[in-house]
Amino acid sequence: MVRVKARELRGKKKEELQKQLDEQKTELAGLQVAKVTGGAASKLSKIRTVRKNVARVLTVMNQTQKQELRKFYKGKHYKPLDLRYKKTRAIRRALTKHEQSLRSKKQQAKVRKFPLRKFAVKA
Repeated sequence: MVRVKARELRGKKKEELQKQLDEQKTELAGLQVAKVTGGAASKLSKIRTVRKNVARVLTVMNQTQKQELRKFYKGKHYKPLDLRYKKTRAIRRALTKHEQSLRSKKQQAKVRKFPLRKFAVKA
């Protein structure tokens, strides 16, 4: 079997990918049987490429599925945990820019009454 290109797989629909995956898996099963029964060396060398093809198809399927989910949940208030940004635990728990900028009534009055004074030195 020829090596499958991920670029070509991305253009296909889910059903086509599933069909190709089934074909690859049946071929792999046949090759593994040939290996056990002492098949030709040409068949044994194919096992690696077919296994990698199966992995490629599954990778493309999972990536497209996750991409669709990201598109679906974009702008929604709640997202599944695996679609949220990871960063670090400290960053996730930190206050947002808006929360940091909020001021109490007392603080607002104090800032209004005593604004920052700017001084310049005459030369």
